[in-house]
Amino acid sequence: MDVQVGDILKLKKSHPCGEVLFDVLRVGMDFKIRCRKCGREVMVPRAKIERNIKEIIRQL
Repeated sequence: MDVQVGDILKLKKSHPCGEVLFDVLRVGMDFKIRCRKCGREVMVPRAKIERNIKEIIRQL
């Protein structure tokens, strides 16, 4: 899966605040993502996040 820094991910499961959109801050073995509603940053293993991606929104 080709995810780059700056993309927006729409995930299958929502954050506890209710948001499903996350900004990608870092890509590698772990992804660092930020919730677009509350601003919380989370590190998630690549395997787990690739299973939960519903849509990738590219930013120009």
